[in-house]
Amino acid sequence: MPHSIVDSITIGVYLILLIAVGLRVRALNRNSADFFRSGCQGTWWLVGVSDFMSSFSAWTFTGAAGVAFEAGWSVAVIFLANAFGFLLNAIWFAPWFRQLRATTVPEIIRNRFGASTQQFYAWCNVPIRILYSSLHLSALAIFTAAAFGLNISDVIIVVGIVILITAVTGGSWAVLSTDFIQMLILMPLTLLIATLCIIKVGGPIEFFHAIQDKGLSEQFAPIKPHGMFPNGSYTWLWAGAMFLQGLFMSNSMTSASRYFAAKDGTAARKAALVAGGLTLLGGFVWFIPPITARLLFADEVLASTAAKPAEVAYAVASAKMLPAGLTGLMVVAMFAATGSSMDTGLNQTSAIITRDILPGLCRLTGRASVPERWMLTIGRISTALLGVCIIQLALYFSGTKGAGIFEHMLALGSMLVMPMSIPLFLALFVKRAPWWSALFSMVCALVPSAISMVDSRAGSPWSFQKEIFWGVSVGMASFFATIPFWRFATAEYRASVARFFETMYTPVDFAKEVGVESDNRQLRTAGWFAALIGSLVCLLALLPNPASGRIQILSIGGSVAALGLLMARAGRVRSTGSAGESRVPSVDDAPGAPNLGGTP
Repeated sequence: MPHSIVDSITIGVYLILLIAVGLRVRALNRNSADFFRSGCQGTWWLVGVSDFMSSFSAWTFTGAAGVAFEAGWSVAVIFLANAFGFLLNAIWFAPWFRQLRATTVPEIIRNRFGASTQQFYAWCNVPIRILYSSLHLSALAIFTAAAFGLNISDVIIVVGIVILITAVTGGSWAVLSTDFIQMLILMPLTLLIATLCIIKVGGPIEFFHAIQDKGLSEQFAPIKPHGMFPNGSYTWLWAGAMFLQGLFMSNSMTSASRYFAAKDGTAARKAALVAGGLTLLGGFVWFIPPITARLLFADEVLASTAAKPAEVAYAVASAKMLPAGLTGLMVVAMFAATGSSMDTGLNQTSAIITRDILPGLCRLTGRASVPERWMLTIGRISTALLGVCIIQLALYFSGTKGAGIFEHMLALGSMLVMPMSIPLFLALFVKRAPWWSALFSMVCALVPSAISMVDSRAGSPWSFQKEIFWGVSVGMASFFATIPFWRFATAEYRASVARFFETMYTPVDFAKEVGVESDNRQLRTAGWFAALIGSLVCLLALLPNPASGRIQILSIGGSVAALGLLMARAGRVRSTGSAGESRVPSVDDAPGAPNLGGTP
C-alpha cells in the first residue's frame, strides 16, 4: 500500500507540530520540578488525558489488534482491567499519590523504605522503562510498514528523534500538551474507522450475524473454554489474572507518577476518572476494525510479510475504510499513541536518573550533592541519552522474528514489573513492615518468574495466568512474613514511616504549597493548538473524494477545531478582568511550602 504525497505531507506537518509544541512550552521549565512534573500545576482534564494516552501505545493497534483478529472480544478484557485500575485510582489511590508530594517513584520508595530500597528500584526501573519504550516504538514501525510500505528502520529513527526533541525541549509540560493534542487526533479518527467498519458490514446487528455466519461465535466469545487457545489463554483464569495484574500495576507506587503533575488530590481523582472513561471507550471501539478485517479481508491480512501477520489487521481495515487523505492521518494517530507513551517514559526515566540515581552516587562517593540549578540541564542531557538507547533497542526488536509484540509486552509485565509492584501496593496499607520487606518480597516473587523462564527454554512454557498467580501468591506471602520483624525496626525508621502516611493522608493546600494557578493558560494553549489541528484536517476535504468522504474529513476536522475554539474562548473569558497569570512557583521553590516528607 504505497503512500501518497499528501500522506507524506500530513505526517511531516504532524511531526513539525510536535516539535513546535515542545518549543512553545520550553519557557515554562524554570527548574527540574517544572521539567519533571509541570510544577504541580496540571489541570485535571490535561493530566487525565495524558494518563490515558500514556497507558497504551501502537501495540494496541498491532499486537492487541492481532489478538482481536484471532480471538475476537477477549482482548477487551485487558482494557476492562485497565479501566478497573483507573477506577480504583479515582476512589483511593490517585489523591494519595498526589499527596505524597514527590517528583519520582523512587523518591516515594525512599520515604517509605529508605535509601537502599530506593536505589535498588531506581536502578531496576531505568532498563525496564527503556525496554517498554523501545517495544512501543517497534510496534509503531510494524504498523506503518504494513499501512504504507515504509522502511521500518526509517520510521523508528525519524519518529524517535522527533519525540526526543520534544521531550528534551518541553519536559513534562510538553508531555501533557502533546498528549492532549494527540488524543484529539486519535479518538475521533478511531471512532470514525470503527463506525465505517460497522457500516461496511451492514450495521450493528449484521456485524454480529456476520461473526455467526463465519462460524466464529465461539472463537470470538470474550471468555473461551479451556483448550481452545494454547496455554489456557482467554479463559476465566486468564481474565482473572488480567484483573489481578491491573489491580497491582495500576495502584502500586510504581504508577504514582501519573498524578505528580496534578494540582491536588481532587484534580488527581478527576484525572483518574477521565483516563478510566476513555480507556473503557477505547477498549470496545478499537477492536471493531481487526474483527472486521477477519470477516472481510482475512486473505489480505494473512498475506502480509510481517513477523506475525495478524498484527497488521488494523492497518488493513483502516486503509480499506478511510477516504483519500485520511490514511496519512491514521498513521499520525498511531504516532500519537506511541509518542504519548514514549515521551512519558523518557521524562519519568530521566527524572529517576537526575533526582534519585545521581544524588545516590554522590552520597556513595562522599561528594557534594548536585546543585538544583544544574538539575534541569542534567535532566535534558539524560533525556537525550535515553532517547538514543530507546531508538537503538527499537531497531533491534523490529528485526526479531517469532513472538509478536503482544507476547513481548505480556512477558515483560508478568516476569519483571509485577514482582516489583506487589510490595509497593501492599506497603500503602501495611505500616508495620521493616525497611527490607519490599526487597525481600520482590526477590521472592521473582523466583516463579525465573522458574518459568527455565521451563520455557526447556519446552514447557508457563501460561500467563500461572505466572501471575504464582508471582502474586509468593510476593504477598513473603511480604506478610516480614511483619513480625517490625519490632526490630529503629525509632528513626518508625518515625519515617509515620511521616510517610501522614503526608499521604494530608490534602494538598494548593494556594500555600504551589501558588497562583495557570488553568486558563493551559486551556487557551491547548485550545489554539486544537483549533489549528482541526483546521489543517479540514483542508484534506479539498482532495478528490466522494461526498461521503469529504463529510467524514470535515466531521473530524470540524469537531476538533470547534472544541479548540471553545476551549480558547473559555480560557480567555475566565481570565478577563484579572491581572493575568504569572509564573507559578513550583512546590520546591514556593515560599513557606510545607515539607511533609514527600520531597527531601
